Amino acid sequence: MNGMNRITGQQNWSFERIAGKLAHRKSETDQHSGNRTPAAVAMILHQGADDLEILFIQRATHNLDPWSGHIAFPGGKLEDGEIPCQAACRETLEEIGIDLIEGTYLGRLSDIIGANLPVRVSCCLFAIDRNLVCPTLNEEVRNLFWVALSDLRDPGRHARSPVAFDDKTFDVPAIQLPVDNAPVLWGITYRLVMQLLTVLEDDRAEFEECCRLPGTVELNEED
Repeated sequence: MNGMNRITGQQNWSFERIAGKLAHRKSETDQHSGNRTPAAVAMILHQGADDLEILFIQRATHNLDPWSGHIAFPGGKLEDGEIPCQAACRETLEEIGIDLIEGTYLGRLSDIIGANLPVRVSCCLFAIDRNLVCPTLNEEVRNLFWVALSDLRDPGRHARSPVAFDDKTFDVPAIQLPVDNAPVLWGITYRLVMQLLTVLEDDRAEFEECCRLPGTVELNEED
């Protein structure tokens, strides 16, 4: 990660702000997580003309995949000897053809513990210039899109929503993304997004309602 390029000028201020906040916050991990499978995802940021943007993927449709079609970040399980951000970089290159070594590493959020699945998900943040990359999706990914931070902050997009998982339906906090025909953002990916918003937001009262998380339906869509 030490060899990653720095982003300068107007872009650098926003990314440095994020990196600084991540560096100075106390990372929290559930000490009672037990024997859970470690996984890692990449939250990829781009500085647009007017706003920061975050990259999301929609998983491909597979009849045997309970997370079929869900919104996620690129990522997956750690291989032997890997640390989380190495796994996030490897999986991102495999799934969407973006080499994060060409970007800037910003830091990590606190790990997320799956309530219904034996998994612990780490989230590594990277900054890239989306104009300099040409994504190539593998068979695991149906779609890729960028969402502005202002849309993710918009209280009008936050609501409880029914979602299907493994032949069951749950009512969960979710975000309706500004993407035609896209499912709602929920679960572990939702929790990571809300964690970032909390890190960046000085006044947290605005997000108090939509930050409330269900206690028993947090499922890992980053398999």
